[in-house]
Amino acid sequence: MSHEPTIFDAILAGEIPCHRVYEDDHVLAFLDIGPLSRGHVLVIPRERAAFMHELSDESAAALGAVLPRLCRAVMAATGCTAYNLLQNNGAEAHQAVFHVHVHIIPRFDDGSGLRLTWNAGTLETGEALAATIAAAVD
Repeated sequence: MSHEPTIFDAILAGEIPCHRVYEDDHVLAFLDIGPLSRGHVLVIPRERAAFMHELSDESAAALGAVLPRLCRAVMAATGCTAYNLLQNNGAEAHQAVFHVHVHIIPRFDDGSGLRLTWNAGTLETGEALAATIAAAVD
């Protein structure tokens, strides 16, 4: 795990202001300063972890518990009827800030929001791969 300070550490410490939309003992949610669309929210754990797989079960559960409520709030506040949830892990996955964070990105008919290309392949050796992954779950 990287221990390099991030902008999110400064936000959590109150050194950098943010537009807070939710906070509790485990989670902080605030507006993204470089939004892909109106109402783009970042949801971060207070626990310092660069990647999802490094996050404690308690912090992961807190994130998971609040996400539906925040999605409903974003929809109510913006009027969007669709949204993307995005969570990247690692530079190859386009993670730019190495502190776990989830994006709630509202989608509108105006072309704003997340744009991506889905290059679907074919599943081969699915049974063997599923068994290998299942065996690695702790």
